[in-house]
Amino acid sequence: MVAVFKEYNLRQHYESRHKDRYNSLQGQMRADKLSKLKSGLLAQQTTFVRQAQLNQLSVRASYRVAQLIASSGKPYTDGEFVKKCMNAVAEEVCSEKKDVFNAVSLSASTITRRIEELGGNVYAQLQQKTKEFDFFSLALDESTDVQDTAQLLIFIRGVSANFEMCEELAALKSLKGTTTGEDIFCQVCQTMEELDLDWSKLASITTDGAPSMVGMSRGLIGRMNQEMEERGLTALIHQQALCCKVLTWDSVMKVVVSCINFIKAKGLKHRQFQEFLSELGSAHGNVLYYTEVRWLSRGRVLRRFYELLPEINAFLHSKDKTVPELIDPEWKWHLTFLTDVTEMLNSFNLQLQGQGKLICDMYSHIKAFEVKLALLLEQVKKHNFIHLPATQNLSAENPVVPFPAEKCEEALEMLKAEFGVRFRELHVNAKEIRLFQNPFVVDIDEAQPSYQFELAEL
Repeated sequence: MVAVFKEYNLRQHYESRHKDRYNSLQGQMRADKLSKLKSGLLAQQTTFVRQAQLNQLSVRASYRVAQLIASSGKPYTDGEFVKKCMNAVAEEVCSEKKDVFNAVSLSASTITRRIEELGGNVYAQLQQKTKEFDFFSLALDESTDVQDTAQLLIFIRGVSANFEMCEELAALKSLKGTTTGEDIFCQVCQTMEELDLDWSKLASITTDGAPSMVGMSRGLIGRMNQEMEERGLTALIHQQALCCKVLTWDSVMKVVVSCINFIKAKGLKHRQFQEFLSELGSAHGNVLYYTEVRWLSRGRVLRRFYELLPEINAFLHSKDKTVPELIDPEWKWHLTFLTDVTEMLNSFNLQLQGQGKLICDMYSHIKAFEVKLALLLEQVKKHNFIHLPATQNLSAENPVVPFPAEKCEEALEMLKAEFGVRFRELHVNAKEIRLFQNPFVVDIDEAQPSYQFELAEL
């Protein structure tokens, strides 16, 4: 019935509107006219399809630029500048396609909307992924931004039944008021609910070691232990950085920082110092600033200061600034020793960093460094500086100047003790870590009963 009515409507339309124009065409002329009309219709359809494809490509390009802006941390208004650059390139390289590039919408409002949509899509994918987790762990870090607002980052790492790993930023929460353990716990609970996560599947939680995090009564870990079996781990890299705080040695650092600030605080002196180094043909063209916030800066600052020590002393003398420590033999010993030990700590810190590091790998690095500390302590007691290059050089230059062994040995003893305290949680879980790392060498009697039969099969 539908086909009949459709044919009737078409026939009526033709006879009422087009019969007079085309009825006279017969045979080949009628076939040619029909072919021409079909070609015209196809051309019109192709135009619309091509325009739709161009629109789709423009939208995809807009999304990709928005993704790059977001991942690079650039202002959303940079999209307009990017578009100007694209148009300039198009004019020079392919002027016939300038309109195609100009059709890509990169205004600030568009970029904002695109990024919000991308973020929503990523979060939806994360929600879908978390439903497949058999076990997962959380990592938390709380810091303050430039506006003095506390920001809590919650990372999640999970594994499915097919051993597919997923590691993502689960949430970024702003803490407007206090940042107590209860406040942080509430934000963690909210994130768990948003991702529909089961507390029983939480294998471990890693924190930054702050009191509000690790407190067993009012801290986050204390509240978490009420929800799950007592498990937790303090951030290892953060703990290593805290160990470094033992080596304050203000008698060295205050002098170094004071000299650097004197040189770099004013532009004129800074330029004169650089010119001074250039005239002397120094291997370095400048000194480095030191900041306690950047954990790895102290080693580089001390190394550069030590290597430029003669030039720095001469420059300060030319500016009528006397720093008696720079020519004090014992202070030089302290400077070189602190330089070497700090660089060792920096190398150790870099070993702990990197994506995809497993707990067993980090535990091996920590154990190895603790052994190195013990060996270094024994070597220093015997005045053996084979693993302390700056100290060894100074010893060769001034063999008659006695080495301040007592202070250096005391510093290594304190560092060794601090490592033992900071990483005690890791040593408590050593058996589980060894089981995870290599189940073939684990003593079955030391393993948990639930694993013993399976280990026996190995």
